[in-house]
Formats: sequence, C-alpha cells, structure tokens
Amino acid sequence: MQNVSSNNGSQNGEIRIGFFICHCGVNISSIVNVAEVRDYIATLPNVVVSKDYKFMCSDPGQDLIISAIKSNKLNRVVVAACSPLMHEPTFRNACEKAGINRFLFQMANVREHCAWVHHDKVRATEKAKALAHAAVSRVAYQIPMEIKKAKVNPDTLIVGAGIAGIQAALEIADSGNNVYLVEREPSIGGKMALFDKTFPTLDCAACILTPKMVSVGHREEIKLLTWSEVESVSGFLGNFKVKIKKKARYVDTDKCTGCGQCWSHCPSTRFPSRRQIIFGDIVINEKR
Repeated sequence: MQNVSSNNGSQNGEIRIGFFICHCGVNISSIVNVAEVRDYIATLPNVVVSKDYKFMCSDPGQDLIISAIKSNKLNRVVVAACSPLMHEPTFRNACEKAGINRFLFQMANVREHCAWVHHDKVRATEKAKALAHAAVSRVAYQIPMEIKKAKVNPDTLIVGAGIAGIQAALEIADSGNNVYLVEREPSIGGKMALFDKTFPTLDCAACILTPKMVSVGHREEIKLLTWSEVESVSGFLGNFKVKIKKKARYVDTDKCTGCGQCWSHCPSTRFPSRRQIIFGDIVINEKR
C-alpha cells in the first residue's frame, strides 16, 4: 500500500475529501492501474488524502478509512471499488463510525464498469480515472441528510388496465391491499381485448381475459377508474399524491346497465363517431 497526499483544499477549507481505491485482489488491479488512478485523484481540488489498499471492504480496509477520516479531518469520502449494490452500506457504516454523515459518501464502480468489461489496460485506467473524478466532483456538492420514519400508504396505483395491469391489480388485491386501477379508455382489456388468439399457445384471448375483467369489477379492493387519466404525481416514496382527471361520460354510471339503447339517441357529442355491426361475414359501418 502507498499513500499520496494532496493539499489542494477547497475555499475556506470546508470541503476535505478522502479518496480510497480498492485492488479487489486482482479483480481490479489486473486491468486498472490502481496507482495511476490514486495519484491522479490526489491532484484534484478538495482531495486531502488519496490511498489504495488490497481489500478496501475488509476490516483493515475499513479501519484505514476510519483512521484517515479522523487524522485528516475529512468531511467527504469517495471509494472506488466494486458495485455499490455490494458494499455501499459497508463504507457508509465506516464513515458513520468515524463521525461523517453517511450521505457524504460516494462510490465509483471501477470493477464491473472498468476491470470486468475491458481488456485494454490503458483505456480501462482512463475510464477509471473519469469515474473516480466524477465521484469526487459530485461528493463536494452532497449535503448531510437524516433517515426519518414516515407512515406509508399501502394503497397502489396502477396506470393502464390492459392484461398486465389487470393481473397486477388482482394479485395486489389478493394480498388484501387497495388498488386504484386507472384506464384512459372507456373499457378495460387493452390490446388483448382485440385479439382472437394468444401467442404462442393460440389459446382463446377472450377466454383468458374476460374472467379477469369480471373479477376486477367484483373485487372490493379494486377501485376502477375508466375514461380517466393521470394529470400529476407529487409526494415521495410511500406517500404519493396523484391527481386523476375523469372525463365526462354523459351517463349516470350508477344506473347504466350497458344496454346501449342511449347510444343512438344521445344529443351530445358522442364517442365513438361510428360503430360496426357484424352479421357473420357482413360488416355494416353505421354513421352517427
């Protein structure tokens, strides 16, 4: 392990970044020139210390980060290593142990994005430099945040009542949760309602779809909003607020039985403008 320090501090000395790059055994170092990336990042503004280590995620590697934070009074940390999906929580916890807010940490993926997808060592190293540089630039703008607990609304909004939306709504309803199923057309079913058979089994489309359509109407957990569109979504994860526009039907939906007798006598602008009447092989287009 070699250490390279840089004293290019930020204005007023408020931002002090520590950069740490992992060899990951030979997973990264066999393709990426780790020392070259380390030395390059050391020259960037706000970077106070730049180090590399064989296994940064190991206990000694985490102790290295914690020690550097305390001895160099770091307030930002960047680690160039593997995927954040694997070890971002590991390094965030190390930062918190040293007294740094976990959201003042940034990670650059130079294993999956560089070492594992390149054969050219020069180009892989240049890409690793770019990713690390981006992470260092970004972390300087990050601010400390706190994790808060909030009540979560378990209701679900599904936009589109085709076969996928219908199936999702039924499965969520089976779990005992409420579902708002929004469809912009007057009827549910989507494209599958227009098909005769389904690929690749050539099963009857209506035989599969119709029972599910009926089930949607019978489930108390499903609030069906047809002839409606989502206008806006606000809020945050677990507490969204959605504004839905219901288009005028000119029909009392509580009394309508779907007989269709009002269709030819409606004095308003009507939808659709024509309809097809099919008798065997004969198709009659009736204008409104």
